[in-house]
Amino acid sequence: MTETNEELVSQLEALGVEYVFGYPGGRVIELLDELPESDVDVVRPRDEREGSVMAEMYGRLTQKPGVLAGQGPWIGSLGTIGQMEARLSSSPMVVLTEASERGDYSTLAPYQQSRGDYGGLDLPKILDGVTKEHWFPRSPTETLRSVQLAFKHATAGRPGPTAVIFDGDAITDEVPEDPIPPVWDADEQVRNWDAAPTERDVAAAAEAFAEAERPVIVAGNGVHAAQAYDELQAVAEAYDAVVVTSYLGKSTIPETHDLAGGVIGSFGHEGANQVVSEADALLVAGCRMNPMDTNWQAPSFVRPEEQTIIHADIDTRNAGWVYPADVGLIGDAEESLRALADAGDGTNDWARDRAESARESFSAPECDSDASPIKPQRAVKEIEAVVDDETIVTADSGNNRFWLLNYLQTPAIRTYFGSGGVGGMGWATPAAVTAAITTDSDVIGVAGDGGFTMTMTSVEIAVEQGVAPTFVVLNDTSLGMVRQMQDGEGDIAGVEFHDTDFVAIAEGFGAEGIRATTPDELGVALAEGKENDVPTVIDARIDREEDMAEQLQSSFYAEVGGLHE
Repeated sequence: MTETNEELVSQLEALGVEYVFGYPGGRVIELLDELPESDVDVVRPRDEREGSVMAEMYGRLTQKPGVLAGQGPWIGSLGTIGQMEARLSSSPMVVLTEASERGDYSTLAPYQQSRGDYGGLDLPKILDGVTKEHWFPRSPTETLRSVQLAFKHATAGRPGPTAVIFDGDAITDEVPEDPIPPVWDADEQVRNWDAAPTERDVAAAAEAFAEAERPVIVAGNGVHAAQAYDELQAVAEAYDAVVVTSYLGKSTIPETHDLAGGVIGSFGHEGANQVVSEADALLVAGCRMNPMDTNWQAPSFVRPEEQTIIHADIDTRNAGWVYPADVGLIGDAEESLRALADAGDGTNDWARDRAESARESFSAPECDSDASPIKPQRAVKEIEAVVDDETIVTADSGNNRFWLLNYLQTPAIRTYFGSGGVGGMGWATPAAVTAAITTDSDVIGVAGDGGFTMTMTSVEIAVEQGVAPTFVVLNDTSLGMVRQMQDGEGDIAGVEFHDTDFVAIAEGFGAEGIRATTPDELGVALAEGKENDVPTVIDARIDREEDMAEQLQSSFYAEVGGLHE
């Protein structure tokens, strides 16, 4: 007879799971006890927050579920950060957690009890608010079937996080020889199929887009999720359309491509925003058009009464959700874009010249400044200088991501990933570690000093895993974005930070630390980081007086009052 935890590990192997990002505790120990003898590697973070981000980034990069494992109370608190990002960034993720202590006292509510019984905490309710689906199996058969369904639902339709809560003996009892209901082979139970749009809708979209004089594609995170990069470019070239992206869609097309126009949004490129406003036909591909993308629906930005809107999305609810759509292409982005590329073509004299002028927004005079402290615009250009087709940049939340959005012109697809679903600080550093572990790319994680400090123990995990990403700390010794919202100095509490010695911290973790106070020093440090065989932390001292919102706020955003996120 086989115990459930042993069979569960066999199921993970059959599903091709490479890594479990797991922190031992509670009944998850039963799972981790079996993994050393398996083909599955365990990456143990310093806490569940970091592990959740690592698992989310794995799903985002590979489109295979990233697996997070840990004890219930902490998966339902610290570990919700990565789950929320996965939910809003459409990253497939499976969470394996647990509800009870060892013993027979759960209904008496011991201090870590997570079943939802009187006196304890209700982990199922917590996960219900975050995940796509969750399961609470009470028998070995239910446990095995639930894990299979968790993997299936994580990738079905719009990807996202799912969870299984282990409880009691359902993780340790022996698996029955003839379970009821049957437990099917993992690959058979987990299989999914891609949806495709109807021929009628494709024909209507092709006709509308071909007749347009100023066609524009808005590419969102759904293109990343479907890895439909070739199909996106094929549509752009077939119809001679400018491609702009949402924030999460950045690097779905090389931003050096002659049809690329930049990133839209309230702190996006002014050139890209203007292109959308000028369009007579918009193809929105895998983008829900959230408030940041739409400049809070500024009236002059997107105008459904004047523009033809074609909305391609995996979820029929998203097409026409924010703006009324003339045509909906419901299906996987790869299928929808391929069908549209094959269905027709169009030409115009507008697209390439207009895209070229829009790309001027990738530069500003400050990008060439030699000033010290370093202008953040120049810092980004120093980063850009070492980013090639085989480099991945991860960006945190706050001012740093908007400087990167505007001035890092990505040279290839899949070279930029940012915290833009829930937009939590502390994302970029553990995400960079995952990218370094799971790809052959050079990796640069960029964060402000606030966000870096939240998860800087991930540097030690990189050391343990034998990978060498570069971490750039854009250091203004403050919570920069909030500080710049002040009407006067000291107007908002809690925005100033102690001047932390990140060089000493890096060295304490076994990494290399470098302080850069001039652009040239930053350039040298980045080049050194790329060659190092241990992680490199660069403490880049930036000019804290460069006001992000004042410089980057779009004219459409200002039109609706310039609200902050």
